[in-house]
Amino acid sequence: MLTFRALGPFQARHGDVVLDLGGQRQMAVLARLLVAGGRAVPVSVLIDELWPGEPPAQALSTIQGYVSRLRRALEPDRAPRKEAGVLVSAPPGYALRATAEQVDSWRFEGAVKLDGDPAAVWARTEEALALWRGPALAEFSDLAWAVTEAGRLEELRLTAVERRADAGLALGHSAALVADLEAHVSAHPLREEAWRLLALALYRGGRQGDALGALRRARAVLRDELGLDLGATLQRLESDMLAQAPHLDPPAPRAAQTVRVAAPEAPGEAGTPPGTPLGTATETLRVVVVDDQALVRTGLRVVLDSEPGFELAGEAENGEQAIALVRETRPDLVLMDIQMPRLDGLTAARRILADEDPPKVIMMTTFGTDDNLYSALRAGVSGFVLKTSAPEQLITAMRAAQAGDALIDPAVTTRLIAAFAGHSDPAAPPALAGLGDAELDLLKLIARGLTNRQIAATLSVSEPSVAESVGKLLAHLGLFDRAQLVVAAYESGLVNPGDVSR
Repeated sequence: MLTFRALGPFQARHGDVVLDLGGQRQMAVLARLLVAGGRAVPVSVLIDELWPGEPPAQALSTIQGYVSRLRRALEPDRAPRKEAGVLVSAPPGYALRATAEQVDSWRFEGAVKLDGDPAAVWARTEEALALWRGPALAEFSDLAWAVTEAGRLEELRLTAVERRADAGLALGHSAALVADLEAHVSAHPLREEAWRLLALALYRGGRQGDALGALRRARAVLRDELGLDLGATLQRLESDMLAQAPHLDPPAPRAAQTVRVAAPEAPGEAGTPPGTPLGTATETLRVVVVDDQALVRTGLRVVLDSEPGFELAGEAENGEQAIALVRETRPDLVLMDIQMPRLDGLTAARRILADEDPPKVIMMTTFGTDDNLYSALRAGVSGFVLKTSAPEQLITAMRAAQAGDALIDPAVTTRLIAAFAGHSDPAAPPALAGLGDAELDLLKLIARGLTNRQIAATLSVSEPSVAESVGKLLAHLGLFDRAQLVVAAYESGLVNPGDVSR
């Protein structure tokens, strides 16, 4: 069986045999296709991302040569004229056709995100963590796309550690988890979920003094590093421990049970994007594309046509056309250039968002001014992507917007957030009056860029309850989009630019 490994030294194997994938750049082609999760990656994107800044004159023929040699390595028994079945041509580029079981990073992500009872979560996260053999994609640390993906996978790994521990606590493994959780908080002292799990493991292991001591350590770290007190969840836990609340007692012993879990689908199969939980239907999103450059619109059309679950509702080349088209077609989402003739994207976005029941709007930029980006967020757009973003990043941004999350491309986040501190809006909610501690904690998490699912895990509440609380927060502040909450948090001083990476 052909398998691909990215959670450690990158390699492809056929059974026990490690395949020769050639030199560093040739391997990078395969790794980049793997990161795309089964979606096609245009040749132009491969060229730009393999040779950032200055691609060689013969870049296209070089890529074609890499692909040809990789195909021979991956399918050595394929007849000369037979079509490739693994690394396939998918105009305007190439794609990797594999199942989830063949790619360790796909298996890992599916296992981490699968929900179930504690025994199932314990089994799946154990399986996921066993796949790690070192830093992901470390061989390509000089390439921006690999650094971004490695960071995403590392965050998933930390989530897996915490989900496993949470399941272990529910199964009565408290004492056995303490050592692992001590190491976890030592390596990642700003993760409040890690401190919660450690304190609870100590408490249920009969070490109440040590449990309260762990929370004191957490408070000291957060104050020293961020100038913040414990979050609401840890404060409630501390109070409950002091009161010896019955719900903190260890769970009753569970009868042995057999855990049966289904294998996740491969990313890109059956219209299911990477990371989508099994059984989750993918809603078709109708998208309007707005850009004054025909070539950009063509590229975006190709991305939408090749991705299941998306439908192109129409195209426009300036802001005036965009407003008319949106009112005519009533799309779910608008992907719009920020700089256009006749009527710019920002003005068009404001008018679109002022209509009744407007679509979500994502702005595209080639790294526009901070003022433009900031103004767009204040107007209520759902995020930004760079025009140079990889197709899968565009897809992620659109799905995040439709789900109610705001997404800002990592390449613009630092400059944009830093700019927030220098702005104040007289119309901004004064000092976020009327909000309690729980609402302020929620707003901080939103400002840090956490999704509803991540917030639910952090606060140990259900995802629907987070969505309901976000809706109430928007209504209280008189806002209508999640991204505006980010602006309000920074303008009011609730969150500072230095907090964003925490």
